[in-house]
Amino acid sequence: MRPSRLFRSSAFRLALVYIVLFSTSVFALLIFIYWSTAGYMLRQADETIRAEIEGLAERYETDGLRGLTTQLADRLAKQQPGDSSIYLLSDGKLRPVVGNIDRWPRTREDTHGWLDFQLSGPEAARAHLARARTFLLPGNFHLLVGRDMFELQDSQKLIVRTLIWGMGITLALALFGGVMMSRSMMRRIEIINRTGNEIMSGDLSKRIPTTRSGDDFDLLAENLNRMLDQIELLMDGVRRVSDNIAHDLKTPLARLRHRLERLSIGKLNEAQRQELIDSALAEADGLMTTFSALLRIARIEADARKEGFDVIDMRSLLLDVSELYEPVAEERKQLFQLDCDASLSVRGDRDLLFQALANLLDNAIKYSPHGGTIGLKLKDGVSREITICDTGPGIPEAEREQVFQRFYRVDRSRTTPGSGLGLSLVAAVAKLHGIEIDLSDNAPGLCVRLKFPGGDESM
Repeated sequence: MRPSRLFRSSAFRLALVYIVLFSTSVFALLIFIYWSTAGYMLRQADETIRAEIEGLAERYETDGLRGLTTQLADRLAKQQPGDSSIYLLSDGKLRPVVGNIDRWPRTREDTHGWLDFQLSGPEAARAHLARARTFLLPGNFHLLVGRDMFELQDSQKLIVRTLIWGMGITLALALFGGVMMSRSMMRRIEIINRTGNEIMSGDLSKRIPTTRSGDDFDLLAENLNRMLDQIELLMDGVRRVSDNIAHDLKTPLARLRHRLERLSIGKLNEAQRQELIDSALAEADGLMTTFSALLRIARIEADARKEGFDVIDMRSLLLDVSELYEPVAEERKQLFQLDCDASLSVRGDRDLLFQALANLLDNAIKYSPHGGTIGLKLKDGVSREITICDTGPGIPEAEREQVFQRFYRVDRSRTTPGSGLGLSLVAAVAKLHGIEIDLSDNAPGLCVRLKFPGGDESM
């Protein structure tokens, strides 16, 4: 992966935002640690200085100048190397009387009465910051009590160094983590892009691999794979439809062309000419019917919106359908049995449901023999369904899923007029309304059950 692509990627930009936020948080935390630590040490030093001044002032008030100088001398004698206490007693002209610094600081006091000055001596490798407080004693004597702040300075420098190193390490680790995270995301995205390019090249069987980690990329890959499965299924359907159209329409088109050729010869009497014209018109009407059915199925599948749905009384709809097809069954000497005493209300498109039921009844009547029985039944309650049964040849169990494909026809029915689109339209209408279709054996014949969704879903 080229670095330029990595640095231009949105994943790396997101990592940079994370780095800035994380580094700012760490910097603020280190500043707070520095302020609280150094401030605590400074406050402790100030409290120590105040306590010592108060103690020495009380000693002066009790034992006078001699007692004060004696106590200062004792303290100085007991000091160990590295002790940070500073004492100086000076006269009115600021000449040292007793103490461990050789002169009075020339720094002025701040508004709170504190002196901050540089302390240097023969034992010091470098100058130290000292902090002290003064006290004016009776007799015009000046008392200075303070502390060498070298420990505070060293601590401050150590904290500053730690802060700098901490920020540097934080930035380095955050940048490294951002690059690694960006590379990982880019690899996953690159896999998706590569798979997409292979699919666009024509290999619809390719799928995006998953890591089975259950992360967002896996969820995206699974959704895309399901979408690709559906696209592949639709493309296969389109190919099958194209093949079926070419196969099933080739014969009627050839017959139509043959009749037109015969008409063009002109050596026909009027009766023959009229017969050829009528048969050509019938072939053309059949082709138009086939294409109209294809367009209607396509519109149903493409327009899956349900805004135009309304509550439909299925009992009334069945009565209308049976009124249309009962005379057809009687002409074929078939017994038409209607059982729709139950009531069933669903949400849907009345015209589409009427067409689906009409197609099923038309098939039942068409494929049932003379003297057969056609049953139409409506059930409500736990099972909300419409059942259409016949006593025809039925459909082999192995072909019951395929009969809903466009132009598919069972071998024994190929001699029967039809386009093989009736059940495809039924399947499209059922999918739109959430209806489950179940085909079962009627021994003899076929039973088609339209199982409607539950009351809450259908209403």
